[in-house]
Amino acid sequence: MQTWQMQEAKARMSELVKSAQTQPQEITVHGRTVAVVLSSETFERLSQAQGSLVDFMRRSPLAGVDEIVFERDGSPTRAVAL
Repeated sequence: MQTWQMQEAKARMSELVKSAQTQPQEITVHGRTVAVVLSSETFERLSQAQGSLVDFMRRSPLAGVDEIVFERDGSPTRAVAL
């Protein structure tokens, strides 16, 4: 990822946008990342919904199971001081 200082990014915006078509471009202010410019194609791919939590739970192998029993370890978690 190429890094641009804010003032350089403003001065060379056209070049920054063209570069973002091939790989994300990082913009910094005082050495700290404040933004990343990426292609609209990459943005669309990353922001597409992957389904809801409800859909995920319905696809679970445990979907439809009425009672789930979790076995617990009965040993103490720490030594008891007497």
